[in-house]
Amino acid sequence: MLALQPNSSIQHSLLGEISVPVFHDVERAALRIKAYVHRTPLLRSSLLDEIANAQVWLKAENLQVTGSFKARGAFNALLNMSPEQISRGIIAYSTGNHGQAIAWAARQLNTKATIIMPFDAPKNKILGASKHGAEVKLYDRRHESREAIGIKIVEETGGTLIPPGDHPDVLAGQGTVILEALADFQREIGENLGNFITPFGGGGLAAGSSLVLNQLSPSTRIFTVEPAGFDDMARSLSSGRRESNPARSQSICDALQAVTPAELPYEINRRFMTGAVVVSDEEVIIAIRFALEQLHVVVEPGGCVALAAILSGKLPLNGENTILVLSGGNIDMPLLEGMLR
Repeated sequence: MLALQPNSSIQHSLLGEISVPVFHDVERAALRIKAYVHRTPLLRSSLLDEIANAQVWLKAENLQVTGSFKARGAFNALLNMSPEQISRGIIAYSTGNHGQAIAWAARQLNTKATIIMPFDAPKNKILGASKHGAEVKLYDRRHESREAIGIKIVEETGGTLIPPGDHPDVLAGQGTVILEALADFQREIGENLGNFITPFGGGGLAAGSSLVLNQLSPSTRIFTVEPAGFDDMARSLSSGRRESNPARSQSICDALQAVTPAELPYEINRRFMTGAVVVSDEEVIIAIRFALEQLHVVVEPGGCVALAAILSGKLPLNGENTILVLSGGNIDMPLLEGMLR
């Protein structure tokens, strides 16, 4: 098994040597979390098939526990901890969905959670973490370091930090998204999967999914989609190194506002990813409306970028069977109301 060696980063000082997960870790994660998460459906739209000139299946993780795929990685990480570790509490930093997932998982396992979130995160996500019983600590993402805040809390409490990207158990849990989807797709269709398309923030969902596809469907092309202003993976693929986003970048896709690809996912994604596409906020809004009108589901901006890439014609599917992920449904209601006017 490959491993990332410790360096000077705060995350590695907290986590030590980080092992890169493999396909069998995803299989074990699926068994571990089965009782705690939903097996979400694959949705279809004849209109989308016509627009894409291909058959498209949409993995509806917006219908997942806590409203996003993040519940998978959160539960897998906590369930793989010792009872003694669990008893000391969990710390996580998040723009919203990972925090809610950790809060929910911690509550189910009767331990406390502290979630570090930017003060400008959507109010519904801040409230969601609080309602699940977590203590929420807000910070200014432009002037404060969430990693520094996290390490201070770990030192004070003895709790365990579960980051959203650089954690092997989190990545393995996220990989169960495509493990499920591929099984359902092959049972229904019995054909090859041509394309897999996923939203990209820190890269955990893409990385976990890549481990599965490389093992079970190696010919499948893997594409990620990012919002304009946060296209760090697209630029990283071009340059061959991890790129960062400008400090003043803005997007309605709050769930995808990572500064740079997380280190552990990047080590996986750079080997397996076919390409990356960038969509605008306007294209995301069109996709959200499409999901409401045609699929009858609510999808948050960051969760809808893969659909936006197809609707905007930025990602030709070559007529091949395609699975894309609707990764979350935790949209702020005032934002949704504004989109529908």
